[in-house]
Amino acid sequence: MPYVEPEIIEQVRQIDLLTYLRKFEPDNVEEVKGTKNVYRTVDHDSLKISNGKWFWWSQGFGGYNALDYLIKVRNYSFMDAVEILTGKELANWTPPPKKEEKTEPKVLRLPEKYQDSKRIIQYLFNRGIDYQIIQECIADGVIFESNGRYHNVVFVGKDETGTPKYAAYRGLGSSTFKGDAYGSDKQYSFRLLAKEPCQSVHLFEAAIDLLSYATLLKAQGKDYKAENLLSLSGVYQPKKESKDSKIPIALSVFLEKNPLIKTIHLHLDNDKTGRLCANTLKELLRNKYEVFDEPPKKGKDYNDYLCIQLGIYKSKERSYER
Repeated sequence: MPYVEPEIIEQVRQIDLLTYLRKFEPDNVEEVKGTKNVYRTVDHDSLKISNGKWFWWSQGFGGYNALDYLIKVRNYSFMDAVEILTGKELANWTPPPKKEEKTEPKVLRLPEKYQDSKRIIQYLFNRGIDYQIIQECIADGVIFESNGRYHNVVFVGKDETGTPKYAAYRGLGSSTFKGDAYGSDKQYSFRLLAKEPCQSVHLFEAAIDLLSYATLLKAQGKDYKAENLLSLSGVYQPKKESKDSKIPIALSVFLEKNPLIKTIHLHLDNDKTGRLCANTLKELLRNKYEVFDEPPKKGKDYNDYLCIQLGIYKSKERSYER
C-alpha cells in the first residue's frame, strides 16, 4: 500500500459527508422535508445526514465523515477514497455507476423477541391505547418487544399470506429512536385489516396513530375490526407539484390488491407536512375514489387527540386501571 502521511489522513477525516456531496455529487443530496438540517442521499433515501454524522437506516450502519461513506457505501478501497478526497485523482474521477436493483424478494430480518411484553404494554397503555387492542395485536404477532439493550416496540406488517414483510422499531419512553428492520418492504406497512370485505380504508402516518384511532372507535362502541386501518410507516413526502407526486407505495399496493375499495379516509397530522400530504393525496385519488380529509380535531396527531379525550399526558405513568 502506498504511504500516506498521517497529517493527510487526518485532514481527510475532517471532511464531512454533506460537504463532500454538495461539492462532488450535488444531484445526490437533498434536505429531508419537515426537518431542520437533516439531509439524505437520492440514491439511498434511508441514508440520513445530520450534525456531521450519517446513518444508513435500511442497512443498519453509519459513519462520521466522507471517507467512511466512500469506503462503506461506495465500496472504494481506503487508498482510492483518500485520493478522491485529497483531489489527486479528481480530474479523472467520476462517480461509480449505480448498482442494478436486485430483483430477488427482500428478506426481512426480524429482531429477536424478548421473553415478555411488559415494557411495550405499559408504553402503549401510557399512550392511551386500549389494553385489549394491545393484547390482540401481540397475540397476532404484529406487535412485540425486541430483545437486547433497548427493548424497542416493533410494529410488524404482513402480506396476504400472513408472512411478516415489514418491521418498524420505535423507542420506548422518552426515546425518539425510529428505524426499519433490515429488508423491510414498505409495500406491507403496519396495518389492521377488516375481518370481512370492506369498501373503505383509513390512512395514518404512523402505527401509534392507527392504534389510537382503533381505540377511539372501540370507545364509541364500534368494532375496529370492521375497518381497514393502514399506516404509511412514516411521513409521506410529496413533490412540490401534485402532478409530480406518487401515491405512497403502501397505499397503492393495498388499493391494487383490494379493488372493492371506494372510499379513502385520510387521518394525517395537523401540521404543515400533514396538510400538504392530505391535499396531494386528494388531488391524486379524487378521480377514482371518494376521499375524505379527517385530521384529528385537537392536537397534532391522533395519539394527541386520544390523550386529550382521555384527559391524560403522554409522559404520565398510569396503571392498567382506567
